[in-house]
Amino acid sequence: MLRISCSGDFCYNAGENIFMNPVLEFKSVSIRYPGRVTDTISNVSFHVHPDERVALFGLNGSGKTSLLLAAVGLVPFTGEIFVDGIPVEKKTLQKVRDRTGFLFNVPEDQILFPRVLDDVAYGLIRKGVPLKESHEKAMAVLETLGAKELAECSPFQLSHGQRQRIALAGALIFNPAVILLDEPSSALDPRGRVSLADVLQSLASSILIATHDIEFAARTCRRFLVLGDQQVRECQNCREAEAYLLGSGSMVHIGRSPH
Repeated sequence: MLRISCSGDFCYNAGENIFMNPVLEFKSVSIRYPGRVTDTISNVSFHVHPDERVALFGLNGSGKTSLLLAAVGLVPFTGEIFVDGIPVEKKTLQKVRDRTGFLFNVPEDQILFPRVLDDVAYGLIRKGVPLKESHEKAMAVLETLGAKELAECSPFQLSHGQRQRIALAGALIFNPAVILLDEPSSALDPRGRVSLADVLQSLASSILIATHDIEFAARTCRRFLVLGDQQVRECQNCREAEAYLLGSGSMVHIGRSPH
């Protein structure tokens, strides 16, 4: 395994002797929803680097989803968030979202059309890409995810796992720098979880997964963070994360660290 050490805004890859800018960066980020007197997230800082697959663990209500939503400008925050070097601001949201794939917990929330191919191609068509080219690219993404045979199907007649792949295909259509996934394994059976983990491992994009599924994260990710008490902590493996979530462990606190 390559050794990565971090300093400031860069990570040094000792195995290949290169510097890498983070593809997703949170700097002193706090989130407080209207009407609340306390922060959901308080002064959190961490990076996701190129080719990293990162699991973000946390109990229900810990703020995992809030962090993902803030990264694409869907909830207000203070501090700074950068996606592929672009600050998340009102004037940059379209650029940020074009560089970010987002898979919601309920895939039906992001499926719009009665034919799979049209749904996956919609983002490109909306951007003015010709229909034929959009469909060709959508087919290529579906093939990558092992779902090419579903192109002519209605997504509303598919299983949950199949609909999830369709939603993921739509999120991948712009070749995003980073993919954000919110509890992607929560409604899948064991075979579906293994299949999704294999798909995610095959992708070129960096990945941040909000989850409390220890086994799925162990299969999918190589770096593990825990969100608790409004802060992010680093852990060495999934079992340390599980121990912390159960109240019997401790990890390095990185909530105010630059990495």
